[in-house]
Amino acid sequence: MDETRDTNRLNRTQLSELQLSKLNKLLMEVRKRPFYKQQLKGLELPLKSPEDLTAIPLLTKSDLVHDSKCVPGRIFDLPKHCYSRLHQTSGTKGFPMAVLDTPEDWQWWLRCWEHVLDAAGVCESDIAMMAFSFGPFIGFWTANDALVRRGAMVIPGGGMSSENRIGMILDHECTIVCCTPTYALHLVEVADKIRVSLRDSRVTRVIVAGEPGGSVPTIRHRIEQAWGASVVDHTGASEIGAWGFGSEDGRGIHVIETEFIAELLRFDEENPQGVEVDEGEEAELVLTSLGRFGGPAIRYRTGDVVRGYRHHQQSSPFLWLEGGVLGRADDMLVIRGVNVFPSSIEAIVRELDATTEFRMIASRLEEMDQLEIEIEAEESLARRLGVLFRDRLALRVPVTCVPSGSLPRFEAKSRRMVDRRSSSR
Repeated sequence: MDETRDTNRLNRTQLSELQLSKLNKLLMEVRKRPFYKQQLKGLELPLKSPEDLTAIPLLTKSDLVHDSKCVPGRIFDLPKHCYSRLHQTSGTKGFPMAVLDTPEDWQWWLRCWEHVLDAAGVCESDIAMMAFSFGPFIGFWTANDALVRRGAMVIPGGGMSSENRIGMILDHECTIVCCTPTYALHLVEVADKIRVSLRDSRVTRVIVAGEPGGSVPTIRHRIEQAWGASVVDHTGASEIGAWGFGSEDGRGIHVIETEFIAELLRFDEENPQGVEVDEGEEAELVLTSLGRFGGPAIRYRTGDVVRGYRHHQQSSPFLWLEGGVLGRADDMLVIRGVNVFPSSIEAIVRELDATTEFRMIASRLEEMDQLEIEIEAEESLARRLGVLFRDRLALRVPVTCVPSGSLPRFEAKSRRMVDRRSSSR
């Protein structure tokens, strides 16, 4: 904890020097390994500044995935006996991609998580419910181990119903709940049905991750009001690491710049390799992990759309992403000339109802993207939503009411976007 607090006091010059030192150590380590031998060909080491990183080609998820099932991503190219952990993430070719970690890599994951736990004020007296099914996805495995290392009591909530999880939260007087924003709201819905008030629990913090929402004001407010607890946002990805934690005011995410180098790039036809944007402009987040030597992601295109500020008034000196992850570059729809992200739709829905289930259906008519909403609600709410969509997005979005319980529920990442555009051609 002390180490993270010390690094939180670094200025921009000190951060840059630390990043350069760690980056050169990493590059010297991987330059002769199978994957990066070609990536780093012709690169003169050591680099003189972090900006020299741009000489290295960008990575995408498709670059990492093998054509064969169950084969680890290409960056995990040490001998197999070097690794002690295997998880998997969704692939881009129809099957999952394995991700591997050495014992040292795992400790690096936990070091990144220290920043999240510090932001949540976690201490040895805390009792944390992991409201998450532990499977092959990395999910909250690192959170679990980081909480244990911090000295908190951890209650695994896998393999049980939402009702039982609520019961354990109350019976064991949990002070922290770890889950996705979607599931935090779903637990509110379930608690209402069984006539339980989550505000009467001992929970004071809800640590959320896995999807946008924790830094979206409307969603954050709904969770905090229903739980009577503060929301602490966290961001990460299996192939890159635990890279962000919620800012003190709850309005965004800080990139852990002691462990990652962040680039904010705009990609278009004129700039296929990306061009740096000005402060506050929307951009895609490109990250380089500095401590995962067993599978380093160097200049990895996350696909996350963000609005970043290196100069700000937040308490942490790290790069601040206003509003957290605003959406996915590959999730964006262009509806009659308007860029629409699913997270924007959800934020509007949650203004009116914190827990009702809905889904977005994207289709295509005469080469134009179309969007409609199905929601488990009364007609009056659907009409109000239609007005909000028109006012906020300058779009007419059809909203259809469907029977209660007819839409799918999600314990992990929500999959509320149904893309029918390919079948609409």
